Amino acid sequence: MKKQKLLHIGKVMMMAALAPVLLAGCDSRYLILNPQGPVAQKEYNLIIFSIVLCAIVVIPVLGLLVYIVFRYRDKPENKAPYAPEWDDSKTLEIVWWGIPIVIIGILGFFTAKTTYNLVEPPKKDIEPLTIEVTSLDWKWLFQYPDQNIATVNYVEIPEDVPVQFVLTSDAPMNSFWVPELGGQLYSMPGMAMGLWLQADHSGEFFGSGANFTGDGFAHMTFKVTSKPQSEFDQWVKQVKQTAPALTKADYDKLAEQGLSKEKSYSAIPEGLFKEIVDKNGGQYYKQHHHMNSEDIAEMRMNVGHQAHEHHE
Repeated sequence: MKKQKLLHIGKVMMMAALAPVLLAGCDSRYLILNPQGPVAQKEYNLIIFSIVLCAIVVIPVLGLLVYIVFRYRDKPENKAPYAPEWDDSKTLEIVWWGIPIVIIGILGFFTAKTTYNLVEPPKKDIEPLTIEVTSLDWKWLFQYPDQNIATVNYVEIPEDVPVQFVLTSDAPMNSFWVPELGGQLYSMPGMAMGLWLQADHSGEFFGSGANFTGDGFAHMTFKVTSKPQSEFDQWVKQVKQTAPALTKADYDKLAEQGLSKEKSYSAIPEGLFKEIVDKNGGQYYKQHHHMNSEDIAEMRMNVGHQAHEHHE
């Protein structure tokens, strides 16, 4: 009877531990667990893989805790003398240290492998789209260098096409995050950070700043709309025909502290993104060029050298 009770308790605890994993994909309200692109899918798989590996340790430990508490608890009728024998077991030591070490090694390998894979475009046989992103107080400016247009607080992208967001900041450091398309990446003054994202299908996705930057931080949200290539091209054409051009004066106004509604611009000043990076202590050599891992490493090295020289 007691064994059946313990078995029942163990089953309940195991189901409680596994419930978050089994039900993770059942509700799209949890955006990070609702991947809508290859980058987000890889990160989602890594999350689930990590949970399963952790469960291999956590569930047995919780089960043993319950078993030991019930099996070896003291009882009023217990007349056995308290005479513990302090000793060790080399076998048990190897087991309870060896298993976590193996798990950490496996998790570290797959985490590093996935992280380095995300530096490259999700699809290498399709011409990618570059979008230069500048975080401001408290708004987002998106420049399309190849299309020569810009938007504020919203992004349009073609579906099933790799998009490289090149991030910088002309305000306090922020973090660019579209949970359903991939993980977040910091936008920092003087830096040009590359982030690959891709949407598998048409839809609208929530984006936001994920790093506190002051009073208007809560309003630093934007939407990412994915649509077929033909509709994206039509949207670009419409912006060019109907929106005003972005001037240096317009940008200076945007850069001031304050909130902003969604805006579109039919043209952007040549080299604006480069100027933003350079004026904050960086050097952006890859203007209008898709950044790969070597480009990003070069950018970080140059900024590091400049910071060291400035300190001296």
